[in-house]
Amino acid sequence: MTRVLITGGAGFLGSHVAQALALRPDVELVVSADVRSGSPREGIVDERLDVTDAPSIAPLLREHRIDTVVHLAAIVNPGRDVEREFRVDVTGTADVLRACVETGVRRIVVSSSGAAYGYHADNPEWIDEEQPLRGNDEFPYSRHKRLVEEMLAEHRRTHPELEQVVFRIGTILGPSVRNQITALWDGPRILRIAGSDSPFVFVWADDVAAAMTLAATDGPPGVFNVAGSGRLTVPQIAERLGKPLLTVPAWALSIALRIGRTLRLTEHGPEKVRFLRYRPVLSNTRLVTEFGYRPRRTSAEAFEAYLESHPGVAHRGIA
Repeated sequence: MTRVLITGGAGFLGSHVAQALALRPDVELVVSADVRSGSPREGIVDERLDVTDAPSIAPLLREHRIDTVVHLAAIVNPGRDVEREFRVDVTGTADVLRACVETGVRRIVVSSSGAAYGYHADNPEWIDEEQPLRGNDEFPYSRHKRLVEEMLAEHRRTHPELEQVVFRIGTILGPSVRNQITALWDGPRILRIAGSDSPFVFVWADDVAAAMTLAATDGPPGVFNVAGSGRLTVPQIAERLGKPLLTVPAWALSIALRIGRTLRLTEHGPEKVRFLRYRPVLSNTRLVTEFGYRPRRTSAEAFEAYLESHPGVAHRGIA
């Protein structure tokens, strides 16, 4: 019988995972640990926890005799307070790992990101788990995910008794999702960098939660990309939305963003061009063949489900 603690358990993904674990007969206890209290949920114990408060983590693990930690605590909208993001994402993960080792936790499941691979012109067409992690220093979120994974790799060497399941997750879509990716679809035209179709891989929130649930109970340890099968290019997305493309040369967009940030018209700078142009396209082959989970929705199906739950995004008459 597994006793699970979820950091970030009151968040969007954490709530899904907590509810799924609470329904499993092989899970004895689910503790949702977060800086804020969630709504009362049957079969789930709510606890206050800030992962940057290192001394508080181990006592909580001991109190509930936790053997499995699902570490989801992260900043929902990165890019606004880089110092705080580092404390939560990097320092917080170090604190959680230290407490897991100290208290004899058997397994930790960590939500990483495809951003850890980085945004580079020489990224392969499909990225698998053998590719090096090159999270860009100019993108704090990407850099932080790389640093976290380097830390995890070191712990796999020095503390092999703590099993790890690391999920490098693609763009998550769900009924309540709003982020810097979905914001690209809200305007009257869809931005495209000239010469790049910038493919996206999507994964529906329920699929991420299902994979996390399996990882916390009886899935194998390892590092796995989590994404729906297939991909969608920017022209395909624009066609489905019924919106025209706005195709801009990379150099022109870079200049516009530099000027816009100087004038404080936007928080985005010229580095954003690389983010839009060289997206890592995640292969889910190892997730399916080695971990044993096939996402129920493909990338295209996850996108369709997103449009159904956000009826104002697509042009009228298209959705």
